[in-house]
Amino acid sequence: MFHKKILITGASGFIGSFLVEEALRSGYIVYAGIRPGSSRNFLQQEGLRFIQLDLASRELLERQLVHFNRLEGGFDYIIHNAGITHSRRKEDFQLVNDRYTRHLVDAVMAAGKPPEKFIFISSLAAGGPGDPLHYKPIRIADPEHPLSAYGRSKLSAENYIKSQPGLPYIIIRPTAVYGPRDKDFLKYFRLLGKGIEPYIGRGPQMISLIYVKDLARATCRLLDCGRLRASYLVSDGVAYNKKDLSRCIRKILERPTIKIRLPLSLSRAVVWGTEKISSLFGRLPFFHSEKLREIAAPNWLCDSQELWKELEIQPDYTLEGGLMETSRWYKEKGWISPARTRTY
Repeated sequence: MFHKKILITGASGFIGSFLVEEALRSGYIVYAGIRPGSSRNFLQQEGLRFIQLDLASRELLERQLVHFNRLEGGFDYIIHNAGITHSRRKEDFQLVNDRYTRHLVDAVMAAGKPPEKFIFISSLAAGGPGDPLHYKPIRIADPEHPLSAYGRSKLSAENYIKSQPGLPYIIIRPTAVYGPRDKDFLKYFRLLGKGIEPYIGRGPQMISLIYVKDLARATCRLLDCGRLRASYLVSDGVAYNKKDLSRCIRKILERPTIKIRLPLSLSRAVVWGTEKISSLFGRLPFFHSEKLREIAAPNWLCDSQELWKELEIQPDYTLEGGLMETSRWYKEKGWISPARTRTY
């Protein structure tokens, strides 16, 4: 395992930067795959190497990999994490998450030295939510029915990867990921910090979560396990209802809140109006109808026992432990007010 070379695409982002840290900690020679102009704020580790990859061009990407294979002997492992979760245009999801993945896979195979393992970081959204009546946890073998362009783009990329007979792939579908450096959960921290606790709809909702360091640890451990051409769901294994997250953050922030419950019908009407206005400018609003469908789905609970059994480990972080570490980081960086944040 030691001294093997690993490429991590999307290395400058939230999840990618933690994958880099974990891979370095595990003894790999790590190449951070970045775009020109990508921030290196979270990529300051000694010994980290950088490689600028043009995922938009299959031909250029192939030439880059052929050149690297000739000079450095190729990558032993690849973790393909690059992608987008938000966009102003629906078609961008298919372009970046699906087509660019195909470019990388094609270039890797054409360059003549496929890696020992190719791990693709997908999403629980690729499969869609679970049974809304009985709240049975989602399983990796369940039929897929993604609700969004984002989920459909990830599923399409998964299917292309599976179609390549010579590619030693592993596909990972994480549930909602939280932790330091993340800006999506930051929005929720800030809302609760202002005393606002929003809910959409009145029905129960069950969710799974995973702390980013546990996800990075599991991903890197999969590099060292023997199974190939397999897919896994990733969560911390705990079933949460939609109030558990806000309750835990409120406790950490020591902040009372006012619960605001928005009827689903009203939320749909507001989102519909926002989309109509945004469409006049050729844009997709941040909070759109597909995002609403995902947020309002009653069951995002997933079964990740197969993964942890395969790795013979368990997650290190509880929800409270992960959120406490996240809030401390937000406070230290000035992303949230330190006035009421607990530091124990």
